[in-house]
Amino acid sequence: MMLPKVELHLHLEGAAPPGFIRGLAKEKHVDIGRIFDERGNYAFTGFRDFLKVYEAATSVLTTPEDYRRLTLAVLEESAASGVIYTEAFLSPDFCGGRDLAAWRDHLAAISEAAAEAERRDGIVMRGIVTPVRHFGPEKAKETAMCACETAGDRLVGFGLGGDENICKPRDFAWAFDAAREAGLRLTAHAGEWAGPESVRDTLRDLRVERIGHGVRAIEDPALVDELAERGIVLEVCPGSNVALGLYPSFRAHPIHRLRERGVKVTLSTDDPPFFHTTMEREYAMLAEAFDWDEGVFGTIARTSAEAAFCDEDTRKTILKRLESANA
Repeated sequence: MMLPKVELHLHLEGAAPPGFIRGLAKEKHVDIGRIFDERGNYAFTGFRDFLKVYEAATSVLTTPEDYRRLTLAVLEESAASGVIYTEAFLSPDFCGGRDLAAWRDHLAAISEAAAEAERRDGIVMRGIVTPVRHFGPEKAKETAMCACETAGDRLVGFGLGGDENICKPRDFAWAFDAAREAGLRLTAHAGEWAGPESVRDTLRDLRVERIGHGVRAIEDPALVDELAERGIVLEVCPGSNVALGLYPSFRAHPIHRLRERGVKVTLSTDDPPFFHTTMEREYAMLAEAFDWDEGVFGTIARTSAEAAFCDEDTRKTILKRLESANA
């Protein structure tokens, strides 16, 4: 279903094609063959093993030039799936080890590549700085300072990724308060591996306007009502949830029920090559599971554009492109 798409939940390193990472490892004479299966795909079992493989793959991305090439490769894949606007999670933890000067160099390289992809493929990218939760709150403070010092047109948000069962949302309040004061918009992963209480805690303690995943809110009807009433946007990644075993199939996924209850849902791929998905596949699988038509997907794309952290001029441009396609 080649409709124009808006993606709000994409980890830059997690979107690295496995062939790109294998090639980079070969260039650098680094042996990470253990993270691939016999067909050359990423190989892992379960969420925590996925995190280990993810970080091993990321270990070969060591220079700004690596990230420039990565960004071009990722955006080319997204554009081929019909994505016209994407927000990518970027982490100074990986891009320069939370050193501000190194982070500036990495961000400049990513921005250069994003500008080239926009000229070449028409895809617009903005960045959300994301501390890695299981690295701890103190490192998150350093990451937040990198974000605050580089907030601007390209870097528009601040989030929180990683293992939801490590630390509490309130442990990261300082980092989120700093990002808010710097003018960055806020999101955070919750309600994926931790239950609905993690969504409540994140909304209360971090005061975010979007939730990454958030699907386990369905287990708490009162929370679902609250999300709908407050207009909290969920960055839903069905293929990721199914691939990691959170739900057994697309048909069993709660996105349809959440939408029926009035919750604002968006669609994203999370870490697409890890989960053998694309935005095009997400659309196709959901159309098959729930008989969603182009009208439903058009509404979701508009919801995504309206929830994007970009400036208003960019939002208007994206909305016009969606409207033109629907017309």
